[in-house]
Amino acid sequence: MVAVRAIDPAAHPDFAGEVSGIDLTRPLTAEEVAAVAAGMDRFAVLVFRDQRLTDEQQIAFSANFGPLEQATGDLAQGAARRLSMQVNDISNLDRENRVLARDDRRRLFGLGNRLWHSDSSFKPTPAKYSALSARVIPGAGGNTEFADMRAAYDALDEATKAEIADLVCLHSQLFSRAAIGFDAFTEDERVRFAPVPQRLVRRHPVTGRRSLFLASHAGAIVGWPVPEARAFLRDLTEHATSRRFVHAHVWRMGDLVMWDNRVTMHRARPFDAREVRDMHRTTVADSAPTLEQAA
Repeated sequence: MVAVRAIDPAAHPDFAGEVSGIDLTRPLTAEEVAAVAAGMDRFAVLVFRDQRLTDEQQIAFSANFGPLEQATGDLAQGAARRLSMQVNDISNLDRENRVLARDDRRRLFGLGNRLWHSDSSFKPTPAKYSALSARVIPGAGGNTEFADMRAAYDALDEATKAEIADLVCLHSQLFSRAAIGFDAFTEDERVRFAPVPQRLVRRHPVTGRRSLFLASHAGAIVGWPVPEARAFLRDLTEHATSRRFVHAHVWRMGDLVMWDNRVTMHRARPFDAREVRDMHRTTVADSAPTLEQAA
């Protein structure tokens, strides 16, 4: 029987849960799918321990929750990819499974994952769920931190809630990578990563809770001067990622962590660049662009 318990009930009784009683390597029953979905609605981040998955099994698990995204946000496309287009390559490896050189543009682009973000907020229809599977982890570091954007919204004062209620931001990987000094984009990549509009405040379709939809990909607010918008978004992000809203996941081999991008941000933490960190991510697309969803 599927059970979900809060990982830190004192600090986060409704954020980050650990799931037991389920084997993700086999097809799930309708009851198991419903239990996972209910756990996601409550906790937004779920940890499944000891799940030694193949890519095919991970794809089958994620597909229970909606259509899967293609990995068009990865820098490597076509024949240059190490994994299939249904799996985002969150690793520091090349196609021959060698550790990328420190100055390899794929590695430098990937360092943007150390900034707070929501997966695929740079796509017209952003991500719903992400599922990240630990295939090889470094000896130390490389944790993933998650921020509860529902609690962050709840903690805002009423004047700020009123100010942000109808704001629309522009999201692009061009913005997030510029923040770390990466601008080595091809013309094709600049077209592919053209900014897209997203609501700043979202409402969860099941729980009705409102949350902030922030990311390092957000680099402008429609109708605002860019410097003012970026300063405002930086203040909101500092608020939303204060430690009271954050859970840090320490990876073990075989972990699969699933999170709801609509109500969380996350970031990877540093590790020894000479060690292998091989993580495979499947991503469930949301139902529609945020501007077409209920405010």
